[in-house]
Amino acid sequence: MRWLIILISSLLVFGCSSIPIESPPLRDLEEPLEAFVEPDDEALREKLPRGGFTGIYVEDARKTLDQLVGDPEGLIVDRIVENSPAMAAGLAVGDVLLEVIPSGKEPIALAWKSQWRKLELESGAGKKLRVVYDRGGVEHETELAITDRLRLPDREEVERIREEQRVGVVVRTPTEVESRRVGLAPGAGAVVVGLSLSSPFRMAGIRFGDLISHVDDRSIDDPQALLDEIRAADEKAELLLTLYREGEKHQISAVVSSRAQELSDFTIPLIFSYSNDPDRSQLSLLLGLFGVESTEAAWKVRLLWFITFGGGDSDRLAEVAVSEQERSKP
Repeated sequence: MRWLIILISSLLVFGCSSIPIESPPLRDLEEPLEAFVEPDDEALREKLPRGGFTGIYVEDARKTLDQLVGDPEGLIVDRIVENSPAMAAGLAVGDVLLEVIPSGKEPIALAWKSQWRKLELESGAGKKLRVVYDRGGVEHETELAITDRLRLPDREEVERIREEQRVGVVVRTPTEVESRRVGLAPGAGAVVVGLSLSSPFRMAGIRFGDLISHVDDRSIDDPQALLDEIRAADEKAELLLTLYREGEKHQISAVVSSRAQELSDFTIPLIFSYSNDPDRSQLSLLLGLFGVESTEAAWKVRLLWFITFGGGDSDRLAEVAVSEQERSKP
C-alpha cells in the first residue's frame, strides 16, 4: 500500500508540474559596449535644418499587448504647444492621428513617430496638411497650417529592443543625426547593437553598428517595425535587408531561423529521473539510491541515500609544466 501511495503521488506531481511559458534568454547573445552606447552627437543635431512646425508631439498608439502583436495604426497626440498650428486646428491631447493628406499627394497612413517628423521636415512654412483623426471613436478631419520651426524638438530617448526567437538580434533607435545622415526620417531605421553568435544575421554578414533601413522593399520606420517583419516571416524565409554601414549603402540577404529544441527532462516515476538545464544537470535512479549532479564548476555523487562525495574547481589555477629552456629565458 505504501508503494502504491508513493507511485500515485509521483504521478500527480508529474502531472501538475508546469513547463516554462517563455523561452530562456539566448546565452550566446553578444552586446559589445562600444556598439551599445548612444553616440554623443547633440552638437551636430543642433546644426540640422529644423523643418516646419505643427506644435504636435506624438507617441505610438500601440500601448497594449494586443496592439503590440497586431498591425500599428495611428499616432496618439501626447502634447500640444500653446498657440501652435495644432491648437488653432482644434486638435487635442489624446486624439489619434490616423491619416495625413499632403497638398497634391496621396494620403499617408500613420503608424510611427518618425512619419510625423518626416512630414514636418518636408513641409515648410505656408504649406497645409489635411489630417484625419479619431476622437472618442468618431473620425474627424482638420487642416494644419505649417509655420517655421524656431528650435529643434527635444531629443528623443533611445529605445532598445531584443529579438531572441528568430534571428537573435538587439537593435536601438537611431539618433536623429544617424537617421538623417542617410536620408531617413528622424528615428527611422534600426541600429544593430547585439547579435547572437549563431544568429543568421551575423552569418549573413550583418555587423554591430549597421543601420537597417528596409526589409525587402518595405521601409523600417521604427526598430519595432524590423521585429514585426522578422516575426511575420515564415521559418527559413529569406529577407533582403538594406542597410548603411559607415555611410555606405549595402544589401544583404539573411534567412529567418527558429529556436533549437533539446531534451531537458525525462522521468520514469520511482525508477529514473533526468534533467538538463543550461547551468546544471541531474540524474537519479531507483528512488534516489544513485544520483549525480553536475555543473561547470562542480560535481556530486550520491549512493544509498547517505554516501555522498564530490569535487570541483579549486581557488587556484592548475600548474602548467614549463621546460628548462623556457624557464631560462629572460
